[in-house]
Amino acid sequence: MNSQGRNKMKVLITGAAGYIGSELIAHLINEYQVTAFDNMMYDRTSLLRYATHPNFSFIEGDVRDTKTLLKLVAEHDIIIPLAALVGFPLCDKDPRGAAEINFAANRLIADSKSSEQMLIYPCTNSGYGVVKDGVCTEESPLNPVSLYGKTKVQAEQVYRDTPGCTTFRLATIFGPSSRMRSDLLVNNFVWRALQDRLIVLYECEFMRNYVHIQDVCRAFKHVIDNWDSCKDETYNLGNDALNMNKLQLAEQIAQHIPLEVVRAEFTSDPDVRDYIVSSEKFYGQGFMCQYDLHAGIHQLINTYGMIGEPWYGNY
Repeated sequence: MNSQGRNKMKVLITGAAGYIGSELIAHLINEYQVTAFDNMMYDRTSLLRYATHPNFSFIEGDVRDTKTLLKLVAEHDIIIPLAALVGFPLCDKDPRGAAEINFAANRLIADSKSSEQMLIYPCTNSGYGVVKDGVCTEESPLNPVSLYGKTKVQAEQVYRDTPGCTTFRLATIFGPSSRMRSDLLVNNFVWRALQDRLIVLYECEFMRNYVHIQDVCRAFKHVIDNWDSCKDETYNLGNDALNMNKLQLAEQIAQHIPLEVVRAEFTSDPDVRDYIVSSEKFYGQGFMCQYDLHAGIHQLINTYGMIGEPWYGNY
């Protein structure tokens, strides 16, 4: 796709004011007309830096407004549906909203888009659940534990059955964002280390895969730029160098912040995850992660030094 063609294309991002969307726009806005659609349930300032850009438009609304959603889908060439109730606490608090936003709205988008429109959907590694043996690839069975994981996997399947859709299974994201989240594991550990000089660990040996938020944004852009080879595929998206357990993660953070690690043996995660994930399939498309864990920890230390103590999360 040439640059002239890209300049004429319109991108719709639902949930654009969130953790990913507020950073993703920066990777797209100089080449595309970007429409941000969000109900602003968390932060009304996360998109302010784009307000004066000539390629930016903002529409306040909810993906459950089917008339508005269908109109917007029809008007855009590229659709990135990020709107979701993210995380098990929020979904358990509002299971109806989880079903309507995480699944039903995505089914409506899938049913209404044409095969010529590009769509990139982010699912989650948490769909793998607990995998004690081997490495998770895109062919591995999905076994989500939480309502959040289940609704995301259901939406992913709808898009996998729809022509012109590519889906990501995202690792646990870390790093600063204009709409900060301190409930994500790396971000949370850094925040707690700075506040308390203490990290309480449970399920210390459970493995996860991690990826910097800027690499996630770069991956969305990479798919758009290489649509012919990336379309109609599912990709794990993580940093394969960052498959590690919680204790190893805490030890990495301790290289930057003096802290004590305390093991809590009798506590468990309601959204239990234990897996090693490979992103080799997506790397085969010419993508490589550029941000390592230590760079992200340094960025987070600076970020929390500026924003102070308030909690930023999806609760």
